[in-house]
Amino acid sequence: MAYDLLIRNGTVVDGTGKKRYQADVAVADGRVAAIGKVTEGAKRTIDAHGLVVAPGFVDPHTHYDAQICWDGAVTPSSWHGVTSVVMGNCGVGIAPCKPEAREIAMRDLVNVEGIPFDVLNKGITWDWETFPQFMDAAAARRPSLNLAFLAPLTPFRHYVMGEASMERAATAEETARIAGLIGEAMDAGALGFSSTTLNQHMGFEGKPLACRNASREEMKAYANVLKARGKGAIEIALTRQVGVLEQDQCELLDFLLDESGRPVTFIALFDRDDIPEAVRDTLRRAAPMIAKGARPQTSPLPLTREVNMDNPFAFAAFPSWKRVFADTSKAAQKAVYADPAFRNQFREDLRNPTGFSNWGRIAVHTVHNPALKGLEGKSVAQIAQEQGKDGVDAFLDTVLADGLNCELTMASWNTREDRMRELLNNKAILMALGDGGAHVDMLCDAGYPTYLLGTWVREKEAITLEEGVRKLTSDPADLFGLADRGRLVEGAPADVAIFDPASIGSSNHGERRYDLPGGAKRMVMPSRGVEYTIVNGALTWEQGRLTEAKAGKVLRG
Repeated sequence: MAYDLLIRNGTVVDGTGKKRYQADVAVADGRVAAIGKVTEGAKRTIDAHGLVVAPGFVDPHTHYDAQICWDGAVTPSSWHGVTSVVMGNCGVGIAPCKPEAREIAMRDLVNVEGIPFDVLNKGITWDWETFPQFMDAAAARRPSLNLAFLAPLTPFRHYVMGEASMERAATAEETARIAGLIGEAMDAGALGFSSTTLNQHMGFEGKPLACRNASREEMKAYANVLKARGKGAIEIALTRQVGVLEQDQCELLDFLLDESGRPVTFIALFDRDDIPEAVRDTLRRAAPMIAKGARPQTSPLPLTREVNMDNPFAFAAFPSWKRVFADTSKAAQKAVYADPAFRNQFREDLRNPTGFSNWGRIAVHTVHNPALKGLEGKSVAQIAQEQGKDGVDAFLDTVLADGLNCELTMASWNTREDRMRELLNNKAILMALGDGGAHVDMLCDAGYPTYLLGTWVREKEAITLEEGVRKLTSDPADLFGLADRGRLVEGAPADVAIFDPASIGSSNHGERRYDLPGGAKRMVMPSRGVEYTIVNGALTWEQGRLTEAKAGKVLRG
């Protein structure tokens, strides 16, 4: 027979962890038709000599819920060999949503995901109300990648409870209605549901994101929806201190595992040099839950983010900053930052352990006031020493002197190579946290698949190529029940990443583009070494460029 596509002479790494081997791969009717020595011809042949032929990568932690309305190519994930993304993470999303609640949903995204309100207002199409309608609308846009969805708990609670969802737990009757809607989402193909307990996840008017108010009885009802169907997974932003699992969080994790009977994946497990044993302690504490199906998430990237004071999400975990998020207008922010009482409250917050390490990790990147140019490249600790101030005054005085326009960088976690080797080779840990579509004003970690393969597989040899590919393919696909994705086997949908193992990679920090609706800024991550990407048999990326193919599907559980 004549195939649609023939990939000749490649090195197959099939996603299972099995040792690599040389083979041809033939594609017909959107599926892998043959693997081995293929003698028949094809409409198109790719010579993959010297290249790795792998399953397309599956990114299980994204926030593209809004972006898919204006960017069907789902960039930058589609630049990195990713063929399937899971969105709706961390309990935040835009469906279900009644027309009168759209502004609240968008304001949640502004605060939690760092997407400007004007971008959302111009870009979201709102051609749905219910969650099944949201999924159908996504499919109708014919995306370049496969899209999969978790049901984010916040909009479900708001749909039933209105603004009361941001203030209190649900009643028994409300809980039953919310559980019913989650059941409808599951029956329409959602892969599970998501939530958060993190203090920094504040939504509309600086109030707690609605899912944070869910009671234990509510969570039991929602977990039971998955148990009754025998499918799905739960994702939860769990650790108030990054990398540290506290007792109440252990109890909640264990509770969700028991009540759902399904896997529960949680964030965030980053190595911290300020708490050197945090990750090892957390893994020891979580061991009984891991045995039941808990999966902590990490990233192969060192976490370096840009921080701008238009949306100071990086400080949202501090109780004193609740005042800032209650009114994020510049005038209101300036008044708060100048207030000695606020500064003293912030100093008190800094006495408690949080995700904050020290002022030496925060540096001034750019300023707009010419008189402040000498501060660029300096850490807040350096500025404080030079000016004879403490870190709080040096930081906030600089921010005010630049009219809240300065941009800073914050270096955080995953910087110790020996500990990263432990994380990367631990089979219980899910490689994820790309956060594609979120925090676009300050970071882009969506290039983590190519970073893993370039930095940790090739350069540092910390993990084998076979294991690296498995962590990017079958491991996340299996966790979320995407049974026919993540493996390069005959009969499977032809989602394929073809890359040069000698050059694949990406940077550890993003670059700026001004391509959001209205020309707003976002951080993106270009890729290196990804030669071809195939989605459901169609070439979607070819030698550094996206093609016109729109072969993605909505993947339904």
